[in-house]
Amino acid sequence: MVKRTIVKIDEEKCTGCGKCVAPCAEGAIEIIDGKAKVVSEELCDGMGYCIGLCPEGALTVEERDTVEFDEKKAKSQPHTTDISIRCFKCNKGEDEVYLLPLRHKMKSEWVCTRCLPMLIHG
Repeated sequence: MVKRTIVKIDEEKCTGCGKCVAPCAEGAIEIIDGKAKVVSEELCDGMGYCIGLCPEGALTVEERDTVEFDEKKAKSQPHTTDISIRCFKCNKGEDEVYLLPLRHKMKSEWVCTRCLPMLIHG
């Protein structure tokens, strides 16, 4: 056991929308029985890319004792492209552009690196 950051999911707040699943490149989060769950703590790197995309605020990062992050196991997880993840400005997907999660006008959105400067600079 090591002390490190890891994602915590509040099942009371979780609606099972699944918006947190795709941002987890390591495959640590799945929807089980209609709720998001960290299925393997050794797959969670604690970076929290999933947090900003939860419309319910059900995800947080906490520091606690848990198993060590297994980078080798995380890299061996199957990787799929989620076609529902698209830039909210230009509608391009991750197969065309780099996408970043962000908060904009009180909503969690995805934006591509081409549209981001327009949001910043107007």
